[in-house]
Amino acid sequence: MAPVPNSPVKVGHIDDVQELRKTKPRTVPHRFVRDMTDRPTLPTTPLPPPDTHMPVIDFSKLTKGNKDEIFNLATACQEWGFFQVINHEIDLNLLERIENLSREFFMLPLEEKQKYPMAPGTVQGYGQAFVFSEDQKLDWCNMFALGLEPEYLRNPNLWPKRPERFSETVEEYSREIRKLCYNLLKDIALGLDLKGDVFEKMFGVSVQAIRMNYYPPCSRPDLVLGLSPHSDGSALTVLQQAKGGPVGLQILKNNTWLPIQPIPNALVINIGDTIEVLTNGKYRSVEHRAVAHEEKDRLSIVTFFAPSYEVELGPMPEFVDENHPCMYRRYNHGEYSKHYVTNKLQGKKTLDFAKIQTKNTN
Repeated sequence: MAPVPNSPVKVGHIDDVQELRKTKPRTVPHRFVRDMTDRPTLPTTPLPPPDTHMPVIDFSKLTKGNKDEIFNLATACQEWGFFQVINHEIDLNLLERIENLSREFFMLPLEEKQKYPMAPGTVQGYGQAFVFSEDQKLDWCNMFALGLEPEYLRNPNLWPKRPERFSETVEEYSREIRKLCYNLLKDIALGLDLKGDVFEKMFGVSVQAIRMNYYPPCSRPDLVLGLSPHSDGSALTVLQQAKGGPVGLQILKNNTWLPIQPIPNALVINIGDTIEVLTNGKYRSVEHRAVAHEEKDRLSIVTFFAPSYEVELGPMPEFVDENHPCMYRRYNHGEYSKHYVTNKLQGKKTLDFAKIQTKNTN
């Protein structure tokens, strides 16, 4: 949730996908139709069994200091960059409430949602983020996003009055997710043989934002993407997938898009670009995307957790030696965040911002 771009952004007309679904249910406008190479296709060869199931981490074991589970967490971070967390200690009623209120918001009349517009080139409010040109392909998705922490990131004009108790529930939910992120970062640090509080101390007042994604059914899901492939610029991302929805999340593993079956009441966690930089590539952020479904809609709630914008970041000395040369430069995290949110989603391309470019010697 970084500052706005330096110059005005012209994005052209963007159809609201929920309205399209209501008024022209069989129509997929050209701007949503992906080029042949970008269209979602089923993997032609199934992956071997060890690579088909995202790791599951039992948070209750982590809180007891279970060394085997900390090892499992470290393995998940290194080999997958993604894992599902069960027994996370967040009240399941709260998960249900945030899910129901998010859905209620998306079901409001369009004119009500448009009271909280996402301005072109920004990432707060209702609309489509990461659109920067009039010919850019669009995602089959409606988004609503809010900056949460620190306080100065908030735009009070974008916090909706309807549905009732939406704002209070977002606040409560976000406090619980924040605690979870700090606890997970502690255990991730321990798995790296670091002091448990190293990330908390380094990050300062951590930045936190929330985004709700709504994916209506699409008559031609083979032509569109719900969300373009990308890695996250955060340190950690927490994903809640609404109950009863189709499988929509896919992650890129061994050059194959792998669909992820959600576990009821679990949260999906993924490593962001920030952790990749800090660990000098030992833990890598992983490309992921969302696909649409022909008959079912899908709702997800995503929290992004990252260092303060004032923090200088670079590979930690523990991860740099003669066998592991420094892969990333030091940079200001606020500058990286601004770079991230003012570029379209395009795999891991935004991380080029931090990479040390090696010179070819002939």
